[in-house]
Parts: sequence; structure tokens; C-alpha cells
Amino acid sequence: MKVEVDQEGCVGSGQCVLTAPDVFDQRDEDAIVELLDETPPREQWQATRNAAAGCPAAAITVRDDEGS
Repeated sequence: MKVEVDQEGCVGSGQCVLTAPDVFDQRDEDAIVELLDETPPREQWQATRNAAAGCPAAAITVRDDEGS
């Protein structure tokens, strides 16, 4: 799994941080998403997918690469 975030498209809702706090954080100054782990471990995959699905700005992309 590989995760990408679009900081330009992020609206700072924080849903990703609530859903997958080991993978996402927010900048203090403007609450824009920060990616903590672009290749999260398998135990974080479902939470990461849920965070991407729940992002109101669709600013999170999850790619399921073979072998990941």
C-alpha cells in the first residue's frame, strides 16, 4: 500500500487523523493534512482506507501495489 495526500485540496476537517492517527497528522498552523507514513504497515491498511473514504475533500489517495 502506498498513500498520497493532496495538501492543496485538504480542507482541514481532521477526519483522517481521527481515523488513522498513526498515518496522518495535521499542521498546527492551518490543520492541513500531513502524511506520517506513506507505506503504512498491514495492520494500518483498513484504517487508512477508511480515512481516504471519509475524507470530505477526497485529498487522500491509496494505491494497493502488488506485494504490499
